[in-house]
Amino acid sequence: MTETTQTRSVPPGGATKQRSPEYRLAADALRGLRQDLFHDAFAYRPLPRAGADGTSARRGPGRMRDYAAWAPHAVVVALGVVAMLFALASTDRAGLLSLLSGLLALGPVLLTLVRPVGAFWCSLAASAVALVLGGGSGFGDWPWLPGSFLTHLVVLTVVALRTRPRVAAWMWVMTAAYGFVAESLFGWDHYSTDVGPMLILSALILLVVTVRHIRREAQQEVTAQQTVTEAERSRRTLLEERTTIARELHDVVAHHMSVVAIQAEAAPYRVENPPPELEQAFATIRENAVAALTELRRVLGVVRAEDYEAPDAPQPTLADLDALLANVREAGLEVTKTVTGAVRELPQGVELSAYRIVQEALSNTLRHAPGADARVEIGYVLGGLGLRIVNGRPPAPHLVKPSPGAGHGVTGMRERVSMLGGEMTAGPAADGGHEVTVFLPVPAGATAGEDGA
Repeated sequence: MTETTQTRSVPPGGATKQRSPEYRLAADALRGLRQDLFHDAFAYRPLPRAGADGTSARRGPGRMRDYAAWAPHAVVVALGVVAMLFALASTDRAGLLSLLSGLLALGPVLLTLVRPVGAFWCSLAASAVALVLGGGSGFGDWPWLPGSFLTHLVVLTVVALRTRPRVAAWMWVMTAAYGFVAESLFGWDHYSTDVGPMLILSALILLVVTVRHIRREAQQEVTAQQTVTEAERSRRTLLEERTTIARELHDVVAHHMSVVAIQAEAAPYRVENPPPELEQAFATIRENAVAALTELRRVLGVVRAEDYEAPDAPQPTLADLDALLANVREAGLEVTKTVTGAVRELPQGVELSAYRIVQEALSNTLRHAPGADARVEIGYVLGGLGLRIVNGRPPAPHLVKPSPGAGHGVTGMRERVSMLGGEMTAGPAADGGHEVTVFLPVPAGATAGEDGA
């Protein structure tokens, strides 16, 4: 018994045959055609109502605003009725055939309201049926009768508005294919053809619709990008403000911890023959202060930039507010200061934040209300510190125009108040200006030697 082994040679690369670029391009085109015009062509996709923010909805009085939402549907129905009347007027048949020709013109247009892609195929089919029923022997009515011509243009326009630009391109290609096939196979004994006018008019209409689609998508992308950019800018500003606050608090707390360590080290030498227990207690205080200072620098050091250097001068407090007011007066802002309550030294974190809040509020007045006067009110109360910075209405004619802002200064002020556990309101004042009101709590018994943050 002899076994026969058969071998079949496989050409090199046969298992993974490389397709030509033209083949891949054609395959992708057919895949797109199938997806756009054949896949779920008669799917139910009702035309949504118009948004409440449309022009007609805003201008319409009373009940007309509710009806304005159905304006797109009414326009489509009106165009369908016009196409039907045009078909009835242009046919030379009477009775049932005339009515059927009108319905063939109306039906595809109405179908665009619920099944847009299916309406396109129905429009082509209705054009062929109407041609058979109407005879199509007139000059210039092949392969579309006058009513079918108008109907198909309306259907192309509505479907293109409801779908994407690629669908509009495929509809134009299929319309051209239908026209050339009908002309080549059945139009040899006719005097004229309207394929050319149909293709030219439909191309112009679809081009306008496509440009509208592209413009709307570009506007949506720009709006979305602006929203993302503004959110990112606000987030970055908030982080930068937190970083600034952390740096300032680090400088304040580090200063006090250094003083504690130095005083604890020097304290035993101020007492003659101190007991060992006292020396040990001061040594423990110094060690804890140094350890806390080291840990503080390690944790908060991450917020410092590589080129950041701690300021040599002490951080500003409310005692330096007069210099700030003099500075803004030189910039052209008339500002007054009122202090109520018993003036006392507050924790440096509170003093620093209060100074920065007044500084930012006056800067906002210079930017957004040039020419207006401002008033700074400081109230020392039992539970904390109250601030009120208010500016009046800017004079109408003024040489300096307000500069637009993104509201990041207010964000920074709110962040400072929030970190101190306080409260803040910012908004229009009763006289038309702007007002910022802040309350920063201070625990009972807190002094300037304590960090209020």
